[in-house]
Amino acid sequence: MDNETPEEEVTTETPDQQTPVEAETATSEEATADTMSTTSGVPELTLGSGVPAESEEDEVVKPEPVIRGKLDKHGVAMGTGRRKTAVARVRIKAGSGSLTINGQALDEYLRVERDRQMVEAPLKATEMFGKVDVWVRVNGGGTTGQTGAIVLGIARALEGYNNQFHETLSAGRFLTRDSRMVERKKFGFKKARKSFQFSKR
Repeated sequence: MDNETPEEEVTTETPDQQTPVEAETATSEEATADTMSTTSGVPELTLGSGVPAESEEDEVVKPEPVIRGKLDKHGVAMGTGRRKTAVARVRIKAGSGSLTINGQALDEYLRVERDRQMVEAPLKATEMFGKVDVWVRVNGGGTTGQTGAIVLGIARALEGYNNQFHETLSAGRFLTRDSRMVERKKFGFKKARKSFQFSKR
């Protein structure tokens, strides 16, 4: 019986020895611990963790508005408006509330009630109707184009007269330049898109 090995040597394991599965698990846990220690400054990304905490650095800074109107040394505000091919140059100063267009009163120059209401709209929105004198010189285009140009010119002049009016005028869309123009005529067409009458024979 000298060739038989004792059972104690076969069955007993030393604490230093580990099975291959346990060794792999241990190495993976150590690797995760090492990565966590190296990326401790970066938060871990998880799905469904809820709403992230709000930071104080996320405050939105609004850019300063662009003021297109100007104010001269005499206190007269100036603004230029354009619509289609019409150009309106507007001057505003403190006064009794007169509104003159090309040397004529508003009722005489603009015969349509809708056009007159559009011209007065920016003044009423800023509560300056009847408190300032408005002088307008407009040329080019037709009635609709001139009305749109006058509205934009008055809005820009009011903005130059008082910078606090910018938000009110912008909310009312009085400072938006309408860039729509007449489409050019094409060769072989009667107008921009209208064709000549087709004759089959």
